[in-house]
Amino acid sequence: MRVNGRPNIFTDDLKLDGAERGFRAIELLRRAGAERLGGTLYELRAGSPGLPLHFHHGNEEVLIVLSGSPTVRTLDGESTLTPGDVVAFPTGSRGAHAIENRTSEAVRYLMLSTRIQPDVVEYPDAGTVRATTRSVFDPPPRSGDPVDALNVLFDRTSAIED
Repeated sequence: MRVNGRPNIFTDDLKLDGAERGFRAIELLRRAGAERLGGTLYELRAGSPGLPLHFHHGNEEVLIVLSGSPTVRTLDGESTLTPGDVVAFPTGSRGAHAIENRTSEAVRYLMLSTRIQPDVVEYPDAGTVRATTRSVFDPPPRSGDPVDALNVLFDRTSAIED
């Protein structure tokens, strides 16, 4: 348990810069000492597209809106959320989601998740699949073995179905 120097949900110290998608982020739960739970604080700038529509085969996620009004897109349609709203995204295609900011003010949300690795993430709009053995927030593997840091993206049509 970490008490001194603990992270704060209202921090402006967002480390991950996803400028091309209009967001900044920091993995708060890892900084708090969590090992099996993920919790990333995201800030989407005004008009930000956020992350593309995707779903995880290994990890379940939960979105908690802290400020602003993000638009959540699923395979069933779109919804505009408000502060305090909570939305769960189960594994598989029924948990597909994209979160964007169509407003003129910043949006902040906390994305909680299980931390199961390896994971497979599908991007239905792009027809691609990503296989990972570590989170972008994980430190580089000590072994130096590229397999320990697998992060590959491929076109789903090039997959060999069994």
